[in-house]
Amino acid sequence: MTQDDTGHDRPPPPLPPRRRPVRRALTPLVVVLAAIYFLIDALFLPPVRAFARWLGRFRLLNRLADGIRALPPYPTLALFLVPLILLEPVKPVAAYLVATGHIVYGVTVLVIGEVLKITIVERLFHIGRDKLMMIPAFAWAYNFVVGWLAYLQALPAWQAVLRHVRPIKAAARRTWLRVRAQLHGLLAAVRKR
Repeated sequence: MTQDDTGHDRPPPPLPPRRRPVRRALTPLVVVLAAIYFLIDALFLPPVRAFARWLGRFRLLNRLADGIRALPPYPTLALFLVPLILLEPVKPVAAYLVATGHIVYGVTVLVIGEVLKITIVERLFHIGRDKLMMIPAFAWAYNFVVGWLAYLQALPAWQAVLRHVRPIKAAARRTWLRVRAQLHGLLAAVRKR
């Protein structure tokens, strides 16, 4: 204790806040995870979402979606897991192709497989979300993952990466919109022939 001017004891001034060792140790991991997350978000998700919207226009797929909505929770979960189980082997196959010197084929297999998996799984999740959330284990796992993602996104390292990534995402979005407009123009020219 120290004394003030009046001679009364007063507590020492508070120490500056110190970063906890765990948070300090996690910072590089969070930066890497954030960079990967934003890279995937910027590069892959806009075309995947556009592809999913395009697929959503087909009447047959809309009927299929209605059938999926009518399923009970556990068959919905089984249907949700099928594309994950079928398309997960794409990663080791792509890794094998890259390791054997077939880099273009490996990357192509990986990109096509992941785009298909993300498109199908995201579509199935949006269609069957209410039913899937009725399953206690699925709801717990979903809330656990969402909670961890929220925790990571609140960390200062994530926020720092986000500040740097926003301009990159904006540039990627502008590029995607230009490419999409050019593709629409090309398709319109082909249709006129």
